[in-house]
Amino acid sequence: MHVLIAYNTIIPIFKYGGIERVVWWLGKELVKRGHRVTYMVAKGSSCSFANVIEFDANRPFNQLVPADVDMIHLNHPVNETPAKPYIITFHEKLNNTNPLDLNTVFVSANHAASFGSDIFVHNGIDPADYGKPILNNQRAYIHFLGDAAWRVKNVRGAIKIAAKAQLQLHVIGGVRFNVTKGWRFTFSPNVTFHAMKGGAEKNQIINQSKAMLFPVLWHEPFGIAIVESLYFGCPVFGTPYGSLPEIVTKEVGFLSNQSNEIVNALQDVDSYNRQTCHDYVMAHFTSVQMTDKYLGYYERRLNGYVLNSKPPSLKKIQEEKFLPFY
Repeated sequence: MHVLIAYNTIIPIFKYGGIERVVWWLGKELVKRGHRVTYMVAKGSSCSFANVIEFDANRPFNQLVPADVDMIHLNHPVNETPAKPYIITFHEKLNNTNPLDLNTVFVSANHAASFGSDIFVHNGIDPADYGKPILNNQRAYIHFLGDAAWRVKNVRGAIKIAAKAQLQLHVIGGVRFNVTKGWRFTFSPNVTFHAMKGGAEKNQIINQSKAMLFPVLWHEPFGIAIVESLYFGCPVFGTPYGSLPEIVTKEVGFLSNQSNEIVNALQDVDSYNRQTCHDYVMAHFTSVQMTDKYLGYYERRLNGYVLNSKPPSLKKIQEEKFLPFY
């Protein structure tokens, strides 16, 4: 099967960019299974295992599609309905009730349910990009992983939790002084900032951490950072919003919107089994499982079926800017 994967950005990406990495891992796994992959991506992209063509928003989409493509996998809207079987993965949040395409796939069960759908595929990582974790090493701190400038990620909350728990915190994805999305200066010497890190640098920081703090203030659609941290044996302590309750089970973490409850749970951080956290990812959240499920949806589309019985539409507008965190 020849699969066209479209996402209007540059690949590969070496630091942040969860969607870019997801489409890369999916294409790589499809090729491993004998399928042919073409990426339709932004100018400047390259790939050693698949063909690359440039996305041009100024041309009709169907004119860009190679004639021998069997399945189109969109990761962003295009300017006309594809002439060949297609699906579109919706990776983002939306706060209006505009209907989505009948062939929309979401990235978690919660994400799908919020639009009245049950069609979803959990994102999966490629373990080869992370190497073999060291699970029996001494670890002295906990970490936060995400774009700290984005207030819904709640780095402030993570810093307060770490201080109350008397644990050193390493922030991957943030700086001590920030003015881009709300003024913040962190005085505490208890916090180490690493700015944006990727690849081996990021992996090394996580692989020396006891746990990840993820006290998000929104309904997180998925959260690659969660899976990355669990892969390195780090249990996740966060808020029970969006996809977190379906990803973070009691065996691999703790969820609450009460900061004191998270602080108390962190007192037992060393009781979590690192091997269990790692094995959990390998069984449920790699590119293998992700590709299995996408292939099932590809088959349904190639057989002429739509994925959703009616256009998915957001069931409830979120009025509050941030979800509760006490």
